[in-house]
Amino acid sequence: MYRLGGPMNLNAREQALISELTQALSSSLDLTEVLARAQGTITQLLPADYAALCVSRPERPGDYEWLGLGAPGVLFAHYPELAAVDFVREAVMKRPNVALRDSDMLSRRELKRSLLYLRCRELGLPLEHVMAVLLDLRQDWHGGFTLYREHTQPFSAHEQALLDWLTPYLVNTVRNCRMFGSEAMRGDLLDALFRYQGAECVVLDPPEHERLRTPGATELLKRWYPEMKGHDAQLPSDVREHLRKLRAPGAERKLGVDTWVRSGQLRDLKVTFVELPEQRGSRPWALVFQEHSRAIPMPEQWRQKISKREADVVQGVLSNWANETIAHELGLTLNTVKTHLRNIFPKLGMESRTDLLYHAAWRQKPG
Repeated sequence: MYRLGGPMNLNAREQALISELTQALSSSLDLTEVLARAQGTITQLLPADYAALCVSRPERPGDYEWLGLGAPGVLFAHYPELAAVDFVREAVMKRPNVALRDSDMLSRRELKRSLLYLRCRELGLPLEHVMAVLLDLRQDWHGGFTLYREHTQPFSAHEQALLDWLTPYLVNTVRNCRMFGSEAMRGDLLDALFRYQGAECVVLDPPEHERLRTPGATELLKRWYPEMKGHDAQLPSDVREHLRKLRAPGAERKLGVDTWVRSGQLRDLKVTFVELPEQRGSRPWALVFQEHSRAIPMPEQWRQKISKREADVVQGVLSNWANETIAHELGLTLNTVKTHLRNIFPKLGMESRTDLLYHAAWRQKPG
């Protein structure tokens, strides 16, 4: 398979189209609106008879919301019955964020004998060639982008490399629209950031002009950067440096580069950098700060067998805290923590801390 070893060798037309496309992909937080603006450019850059983007639903990972770029509705209407024989989905799920042509998935002979190929022809959708990529959004949902050709001209290695190059932009677009879009449609975008649960936000016009920050952002930053006391309005230097690199002229978007993590003793601070649509002549950035515990989730059945304080102690164990740390965090004496653990083990049918960690982790494995 042709892979990029460095920057793409693009002609002037492709460079202009890519510039136009990346602008369109960050022009809104409404995914339908973004795709409508980007469709014409995608068609010129990667000619196909039609394309489709789908996003899974968190509560039903196998159920997809479809957004077509010229794709006939019959494809979406019949997809539930086609999913079981969809060799495209099966192939891209194994290699997320990597563009694949149908020749990477199966031989031409196998394609023409596949149930997907035969069923699509029965529906009046001759599927001769496809190129697709699974968009791994680092969430409990994912997306997929597929291009279809009804004629027998296969997608080229150069077209595959173009889709590979564009994949980080597609990932960021779908993720940002899903993170903020539903809120933004109910009111002003900046107000929506205040309502984003489980996070604190800072919005600024780079390099330094700050528009707003959510009420808890300053205290969160002080916890992680105690040396910054007295500099409430300033962002940490490592955060500012990361944003500077993202905004550098000619910087290529890479997967994961817009997410930065600072590790702490008990938890991590994750910072997501989101380039927002243009507003009043400028293009602001939102910096989304989220604290993440390193703990293994506690099985719900355990909570029903122990008291609330005992559950706090178990959660400390699942965070891999020493007894001294648990005592400090919960405001208990060391002897009280040890007493709680002696009571907890028989209630849960465990013999030790190691037992607790093992069984909690084992219950998290997919069935």
